[in-house]
Amino acid sequence: MSTIVPAILSTTREDLEKKLAVLDGSAMSAQIDVIDGKFATPPTWPYVDSKQVGVPILSSDSGDMFPYLGQLEYEIDLMVASPEDVIGAWIEAGASRITIHAESAKDLAKVFEEIRLKYGHEKNFVPGLLSIGLALNIETEIALIEPYLDSVDYVQFMGIAKIGRQGEAFDSRVIRKITTFHAKYPEMPIQVDGGVSLDTAPLLLKAGVKRLIVGSGIWKTTNPIESIQRFTALAQEFGLYE
Repeated sequence: MSTIVPAILSTTREDLEKKLAVLDGSAMSAQIDVIDGKFATPPTWPYVDSKQVGVPILSSDSGDMFPYLGQLEYEIDLMVASPEDVIGAWIEAGASRITIHAESAKDLAKVFEEIRLKYGHEKNFVPGLLSIGLALNIETEIALIEPYLDSVDYVQFMGIAKIGRQGEAFDSRVIRKITTFHAKYPEMPIQVDGGVSLDTAPLLLKAGVKRLIVGSGIWKTTNPIESIQRFTALAQEFGLYE
């Protein structure tokens, strides 16, 4: 499992594939931010075209799978209302990690039960085949996700106050939140998305984070591949390896 995961936020399939081509051979994993324009804004591919909203663009039936499968592990960050309606399409497209935002689903227990029944997923399911995580916004209390920790493989803390955009300022409140959670649940893997930079990464790693999702810290630099290498070297200083 990768420690440094490039996050891709694209408004077109072409831009997505362009960025994936950059990562091929340079990264082991990629997180694709999927935003519907309802739970979070602005919308990303495939929700930019109003005619496509709610329509699974990727499906195994059409042979429309993610490129570089087997070379890249795909994680989908579902910033959408009613994630239970689209989870299946992303799994069938080749995603092996699905992140559900705790605030997005009306009935989280039902969502996890449906995943269990349809895909056989349970906590610590076959590694590399399917992992399910819960994301928590900066303003949301940890208590919201505690009843469901036995159903997920990891927790993702958002490091920014306004989700859905890359380049937002890091919100330092997340450090205390992670520290509190890690002390109470030391065995639960933690990842952070939003505001991750070479300056904030050491603070997050010291707090107990094992996986860093990096967006602008990679894509808004002159050399994305070199930036990935710098983040990887930093993680290795903390004893974390890809």
